[in-house]
Amino acid sequence: MGGSGRHRQVHRSARLRTGLLTAAGLAAATLAATVATLIGSGRSAPRADVGAAVVPAVPPHLPGRAARALRRVPLRTRPVRRREARRPARRSPKTRILGGGSCEASFYAAGPATASGAPYDPEALTAAHRTLPMGSRVRVINLSNARSVVVRINDRGPFVPGRCLDLSAAAMRAIGGVLSGVIPVRYEVLAAV
Repeated sequence: MGGSGRHRQVHRSARLRTGLLTAAGLAAATLAATVATLIGSGRSAPRADVGAAVVPAVPPHLPGRAARALRRVPLRTRPVRRREARRPARRSPKTRILGGGSCEASFYAAGPATASGAPYDPEALTAAHRTLPMGSRVRVINLSNARSVVVRINDRGPFVPGRCLDLSAAAMRAIGGVLSGVIPVRYEVLAAV
């Protein structure tokens, strides 16, 4: 009995192998006939899609469940489109120009406490003006290179004739005037709307 059961098992796997080989042969023959028909009619073969998946051939030695799983592989997949995270556009607050003028501006790198009472910070975008209210926002434009920076008035000065603004070191760097020391500027006093 053991021999006849083994004989049936070998015979069954041989039939399965033959059936798979026959199916693979039929698929190959159909593909070859399609290509031959296309070439014979003068048309080119269809272009493969960019997103087409490669389907491996089913090896004949795989059991039935694994062979069925391989056959379920999709023939086409859609190309993956990545959505870029859309950042909301930053809106700068609308400003209105209250006044302004032209003069020379200098900068100071160190000093005691400012007239507003806060300690002087050379890396803050601040400036000194003789008459503007503390906390005023002023756009300063370097007339030599058209670079600009918005500063906050927190100190009084300069007290040199012909100069109207004393900028912090960071503000002067932003408009490219550190090497000159004194630069011609146009300034605009801004008011938030």
